Amino acid sequence: MSFTSIPILDLSLARNADTKAEFLDSLRHALLEVGFLYISNTGIDDTLINDVITQGKAFFRLPQEKKLEIQMKNAPSFLGYNKLGNEITRFRTDWREQIDLSTPHPIPSPTAPLYHNLLAPTQWPDPTYLPSFRTTYEKYMRLMSTLSTTFTSLIAEAIGLPPAAFDRFFDDDQQHKLKIVKYPDIANLGIPEGSDDVESQGVGPHKDSMLTSYLLQASSHRGLQAQNMAGEWIDCPPIPGTLVVAIGQGLEALTQGVCASTTHRVLSPGRGQGPRFSVPFFQGVSYDATFESVDCPEWVREMRSKVIEANGGRRDDVEFTFEKGRWGHLGEATLMNRIKSHPDVGERFYPDLLKRIREEQRTKEEQEKKNVEGQSIENTRKIEEVGRQATAIEAH
Repeated sequence: MSFTSIPILDLSLARNADTKAEFLDSLRHALLEVGFLYISNTGIDDTLINDVITQGKAFFRLPQEKKLEIQMKNAPSFLGYNKLGNEITRFRTDWREQIDLSTPHPIPSPTAPLYHNLLAPTQWPDPTYLPSFRTTYEKYMRLMSTLSTTFTSLIAEAIGLPPAAFDRFFDDDQQHKLKIVKYPDIANLGIPEGSDDVESQGVGPHKDSMLTSYLLQASSHRGLQAQNMAGEWIDCPPIPGTLVVAIGQGLEALTQGVCASTTHRVLSPGRGQGPRFSVPFFQGVSYDATFESVDCPEWVREMRSKVIEANGGRRDDVEFTFEKGRWGHLGEATLMNRIKSHPDVGERFYPDLLKRIREEQRTKEEQEKKNVEGQSIENTRKIEEVGRQATAIEAH
């Protein structure tokens, strides 16, 4: 039977030799059967969490001209501010406002691969307006970098691998990224009553890229949902003192499908509920990594196969991005995904790649139309909707 709730794991159990085995059993279940989980007792200080939330909300109260000073399309790194409605998922507009931050990195050399443009300094807001913003978020990203590395080693142990099994996929100065996101409620979007279901995409169905992501739900709103193998949407409501962990497509690829990367989405807050805020942290992987994989034990591969078989196969409306043989390095796939999600940046810095993406999309749509000729209008609509697949992105 497919999952109907999201498991909650107490990370403190992993720090105690007497309870670590119990924790790893629970983690293995979450990895193989859900791909989504909460973790509590993370070790991140509550005061810092509150500062992260306070500073994040304060950013969105800045005058619009101050936010636009650091807008994403200023640089080829895809770091910076994105105004409302400026990102696309599943061919539809995401109704959210956000800023993308990164751990510190210098501007890449002119001879570096094109995808190294993703490694660059963050565009920080004016410290005159937000004097504590940068220090707060740099500290939080440092601590989350350590937490994510520790958690990845626990994932390795849970699936029968040595704790350091994934270390070779990280750079010495590995980049990790973070978003601060504001989802306005439907009324503030100016959407007419009766159109809520059509226009309520905070962010559309997608999977996270890379290995793992850690979401701080910074307000009390519901809206985050994970899709089980039956295609049903399962709520992931905010739980104080927790982070939501999503398994990324990179981890699924590296484990040859043992760890499940689960499709999820965010619905815009309902009328009169006010904005939803979230702060997802995305654990990075070396952009120079190739599409090799780790050798998971046979027993854990069999466990995963039984899970899929028991659920009648895997329903998956989101295409798998990191296909072996399609890209030479993970950074190439990541760059193409970012261009697809942010065509304004693509138009300015990567026009040839954006043209290629649009040509591929047109070819795919034309092929889909041919495949559904002769079917009823109703069935055609259903097939086209399933066919419009999105790649891995960084969302929440």
